[in-house]
Amino acid sequence: MFSVIIPTYNNLEYLKLCLTSIQKNSKYSHEIIIHINEGKDGTKEFLDNQKYITTYSETNAGVCVAFNRAVKKASRKFIVLAHDDMYFCPGWDIAFAEELDKLNNREDLFLSGTMVQPFSSYLEFDCGKTFKDFDEEKLLNGVHKIKYEDFQGTHWQPSLIAKKTWDMVDGFSEEFSPGLGSDPDFNMKLWNIGVRLFKGLGRCRVYHFSSVSLRKKAWNNGAKIFLLKWGMSIKFFKKYYLKSDTPFKGQLNEPKKNFYYYFDLIKCKLAYVFHSILSKRNA
Repeated sequence: MFSVIIPTYNNLEYLKLCLTSIQKNSKYSHEIIIHINEGKDGTKEFLDNQKYITTYSETNAGVCVAFNRAVKKASRKFIVLAHDDMYFCPGWDIAFAEELDKLNNREDLFLSGTMVQPFSSYLEFDCGKTFKDFDEEKLLNGVHKIKYEDFQGTHWQPSLIAKKTWDMVDGFSEEFSPGLGSDPDFNMKLWNIGVRLFKGLGRCRVYHFSSVSLRKKAWNNGAKIFLLKWGMSIKFFKKYYLKSDTPFKGQLNEPKKNFYYYFDLIKCKLAYVFHSILSKRNA
């Protein structure tokens, strides 16, 4: 049904758990495409003996490059972006498929699932903080009992988008490499071509091991890059455009430009000027 795109960076045990969860908890058959960054922990050798499609970079190219390279191999109409430290819960693909059916498989949309995490963020349900103490039985027996409504905006990954729409904006912007800030930037590019349906699905769930991949090295200043590129902060974009983490009420419209909008926008512009001057001095 979907092309599932998974970047991985020396994270073999989590990747194995992620792949097992897709095999175990999916209703439909999916095309799995994995981009291997380095793979020095045995990942490359492991995947060489598997049926999955792979792309490869000898050094850590980051998630932007990883997604872009892997998506080029995708053959399905819709792609699902994921990370190697995610466990896909039962029904994840049913939720995506049923939503697409309701929408007559329209392509001008961005859907996301809901991250279940072992701390106070999004849907909180502690089933272990690492693969070593992961309580799969607790998760499978309990996660479906927790109510979580559909919401505006996105939890970023797992996310679903039409391959055609991905191609229209040339995927992820690699100036955000290795990756921080690339998700809101991608959403901004979608907004600018007219996408207005950004919806998070409460029934589509993955257990997320708290960004294990992101802790492996120092990352870029995505917030600064976004501000200098778009003239507004990520926080401003999520609040006034995506209306993130508010109950889903339908397709989004242009933001209401009231006093609060302009007050926060002025703060963004001041920050923009400050960082522009600082960047020129450091050039």
